[in-house]
Amino acid sequence: SVLQEIMDRIYKNVMTKVEEMSSAQRTLFTLAYNYKLEQLSQGRSTPLCDNLVFKKVRSLLGGKTRVLLSGGAPLSAATQRFMNVCFCCPVGQGYGLTETCGAGTISESEGVSFLCHIALLLLCPPGGYHITDTPTPRGEILIGGPNVTMGYYKNEAKNQDFFVDENGQRWFCTGDIGEVHPDGCLKIIDRKKDLVKLQAGEYVSLGKVEAMLKNCPLIDNICAYANSDEMYVIGFVVPNQKHLLLLAEQYLIRGSWEELCDNAAMEEVVLQVITEAALSAQLERFEIPRKIRLSPDPWTPETGLVTEAFKLKRQQLKSKYQDDIERMYGGK
Repeated sequence: SVLQEIMDRIYKNVMTKVEEMSSAQRTLFTLAYNYKLEQLSQGRSTPLCDNLVFKKVRSLLGGKTRVLLSGGAPLSAATQRFMNVCFCCPVGQGYGLTETCGAGTISESEGVSFLCHIALLLLCPPGGYHITDTPTPRGEILIGGPNVTMGYYKNEAKNQDFFVDENGQRWFCTGDIGEVHPDGCLKIIDRKKDLVKLQAGEYVSLGKVEAMLKNCPLIDNICAYANSDEMYVIGFVVPNQKHLLLLAEQYLIRGSWEELCDNAAMEEVVLQVITEAALSAQLERFEIPRKIRLSPDPWTPETGLVTEAFKLKRQQLKSKYQDDIERMYGGK
């Protein structure tokens, strides 16, 4: 089992190494990668590619990995495909919460079934999601079954918010929004508390924006932020030091690491790169951060800005960057 954060780092580091290869090596890797991706889509194996091209990458995890399972946060499609191709093993995503004893469902259909049931809430959360949507019904995900806790200890108010009982079945309201495909597959598409309605009426999924932009080599971490009284999204960015220094050199921007991260011209250059990455990821224009603040310090559990699983603590990040929020929204 590997955290999504670790898989993203492996993906970006390997792809950076690929970019540093000679033209012939890079072409060979790209051809082998695309060929294997096509073969996997048809259910075929590629032992020759595995041994000649991907053996070195696979050795990063010991060379004998039989299956990889990601949990803790959504894994981007690009990272999942990369891990599947380069580590020569199935890559699954697990979904569950503490309240469901960890297990909810898993993207791989083989193996032991979990003792739970998943349904979609019949009421529509904000954001334009409806249980009647076709061909994929969408709504809040509920989980029920013997693995679901009976409630929060001595916290009836919270129990009222997160649990519902129907026909003798106890259901936990996850706060996640999903869609069910015709083949029965469940796809997590949003988080209720991450949805923000902009002043013009568009709904922005902050988690979606972050997941798409995290694959950019220039970004080590990002927190998207939007105020419902404003017209656009902003972002706090922990840049990758190596790539930022190269970018600064390219644009003749000089200074210490802290000075670069506090440089308005550097922010504009990074914003251009982020905008290009967002458009490549097919984000809508209103989802793309229009202004950013660079952070010279990484966000770690010790700083109190992320959890032990490296999930963003949005309220703490908002407090830390409150002055920057006011500046980026024209207050200063």
